[in-house]
Amino acid sequence: MRYDSARLTGLQDFPDTTRRPHFDGPFFTITVLLLIAGVVMVLSASYPRAWYDPGHVTGGNAAYYFVRQLVFALLGLAAMLFASRVPMAVYRRCAFAFLGFTLVLLMLVPVIGVKANGSRRWLGVGGLTLQPSELAKLAVILSFSALICRYRARMRTFRFGILPFAGILGAIIGLLVLEPHFSASIIILAIGAVMLFLGGVRLFWFVGAFGAAGTGIALLLTLFPYASSRINSWRDPFGDSSDQGYQIVQSLYTIGSGGLSGLGLGGSRQKFLYLPEEHNDFIFSVVCEELGFIGAALILCLFALLILRGYWIAMHCRDRFSFLVVGGVTSLLAIQVFLNVAVVTNLVPCTGISLPMFSYGGTALLIQLFELGIVLSASRDVPVH
Repeated sequence: MRYDSARLTGLQDFPDTTRRPHFDGPFFTITVLLLIAGVVMVLSASYPRAWYDPGHVTGGNAAYYFVRQLVFALLGLAAMLFASRVPMAVYRRCAFAFLGFTLVLLMLVPVIGVKANGSRRWLGVGGLTLQPSELAKLAVILSFSALICRYRARMRTFRFGILPFAGILGAIIGLLVLEPHFSASIIILAIGAVMLFLGGVRLFWFVGAFGAAGTGIALLLTLFPYASSRINSWRDPFGDSSDQGYQIVQSLYTIGSGGLSGLGLGGSRQKFLYLPEEHNDFIFSVVCEELGFIGAALILCLFALLILRGYWIAMHCRDRFSFLVVGGVTSLLAIQVFLNVAVVTNLVPCTGISLPMFSYGGTALLIQLFELGIVLSASRDVPVH
């Protein structure tokens, strides 16, 4: 999917001014199906904790998390439909302003951010919280796409193909480390690498980047002891199942108890305060327990169809910027789905990565649906086949 391949060298620099009146139906339909399934699973997974309410946040209202997620799902659908009507040229013009706005928000987090679970990752806005790292993912995609279009003939040089992009990534990752928010850092590095690959950067630079990433991980394990403890609990979660390995052990119990066909919607036992983050990062474990292997496989198939359709739209875009943005948003979705499922199944060390459209989180859901709306906007420019 590199734009300097035989087909993509013919892409226009700017979107065509003629747009179809309708966006891509299959992409929209699959998105809505996943959103409905996600909201239903939030209700099923969250009501025991909402009813028990040890922090006196929900007031004992068992539907507290569900109602909030439903409201943001409806707002997210409106945002997606709005984003689908904005021409791609507007996103290109606003890319660097949006990047600057995101950097300002990230700089505010260590100063006035809301602290929870030992990290300061959120900004309080009225009665809501906003996680700027979610905005940073979209900012990287838009700004990288605009820069690649600007330097398309010089992307294989260090000065234009590496230096400005490394500067953007360095600024964002540096601010995320201050929170600290390592899972978002990993995702942003991954999506940055994807964007540069799509932009035609020499593969030689990726070898150096992997070496630098290895060095960074080694420093992380040295400077932050809790990161090292996560590696140890990943390697042998049952060795300390009452402390460091507790969460992943409970996740594996949850997944295993679902069997082939599951315990039925609402029938999970582990969500009754045994499994931490059951309605958030580990909601897929509850999906496995209640819907079983068959239901979980169907959910993953829907995600796979959405991702494949996103790449199909990217490959049929008529301009370079739309191709890069759609490829980036689709890759971001694929990375987050893979990493979330890998975490809850203990394939990779435990990190705070949510499952798109399923994990509880209003502003994150809103931003995710807006990103998918940008894909729908690009689909309006795809020629009719």
